[in-house]
Amino acid sequence: MKSDVEELMPRLLPLESCDTEEYNSNEPPRNPQEYLRQVQREASLCPDVVVAQIDPKKLKKKQSVNVSITGCLAAPQGFSPSLKWQQQQVSRFSEVRQPKSEDEDGWKRFCLGENVCLDIQLKEEDKVNPGLDYVKTGFPPFLSIVSKLNQSTISAVLEYLMNWFEERDFVAQLGRWFYALLACLEKPLLPEAHSLIRQLARRCSAVRANLESKDDDCLSALNLMICIVARYFEQNDLADKE
Repeated sequence: MKSDVEELMPRLLPLESCDTEEYNSNEPPRNPQEYLRQVQREASLCPDVVVAQIDPKKLKKKQSVNVSITGCLAAPQGFSPSLKWQQQQVSRFSEVRQPKSEDEDGWKRFCLGENVCLDIQLKEEDKVNPGLDYVKTGFPPFLSIVSKLNQSTISAVLEYLMNWFEERDFVAQLGRWFYALLACLEKPLLPEAHSLIRQLARRCSAVRANLESKDDDCLSALNLMICIVARYFEQNDLADKE
């Protein structure tokens, strides 16, 4: 009769029975039959039921999980904002954070920030340490943002930023977003995207031509935009010649 183990796990390969005590397991198997016999012998030495040896004392030591349920520290008197102010900021942040694809002004504020879009003159100390107020300084093109944009939206945002750039000077936020959007464009380019990147390269060359010094902070970014459009996207007629 078959054993209980064989009932649950039937043999897949035929193997003649042998006296496992006479088999020398110290020597390597010389053929498939000896290998299967070695496996059979090792299996016969395993107990039918295995019980784990657990030390209850060690187990108890690892059962405690520290979960902090305390809130934020209370602000000192006069340091906390009013509820009205908090509600205004949340509403304002929500509007700026989720512009619709057709919302040109919303995308401009989102990418460039209110300081740039509204031409707010910063104080010197604000220029040195602008902080992380993305509503004012513009949201960086985080991967979590640009990776969710489809090709149509990418072209739309490119167009919105180009509309702004055609009438104003180059700024760092603009360069970061142009670079990120170009990185997300898929080949072959859509007709509107093809036209926009050529417009971008020409505008960058026009701004570059009016720079007063080779040490201008914008020069490297302008050269990069022209290079990517001309060399990567194969708009060779726009490329800088050696």
